Amino acid sequence: MRSLIGAFATGNPVRFHAADGSGYGFLVDRVLELDPANPQIAARLLRALSRWRRFDPARQALMRGQLERVAGTAGLSKDVYEIAARSLEG
Repeated sequence: MRSLIGAFATGNPVRFHAADGSGYGFLVDRVLELDPANPQIAARLLRALSRWRRFDPARQALMRGQLERVAGTAGLSKDVYEIAARSLEG
């Protein structure tokens, strides 16, 4: 899971950073699915969104929205919540 989704997030910038935000949504969907079973891997995958400030304003808004979605999810693991919260803070 980590190698497949991680490769998408880091090795396929065209699709991951699609203008409609679908790549970010796909990543977050997988993170939320994986979190109950393996929170450490889910947290590592979520780090792909932690550098959201480096992008254009439209993509920043999309990435930040997905991070807020994660942070607002009930029952989230400490690992994943920490990555989402720290990414939104800094």
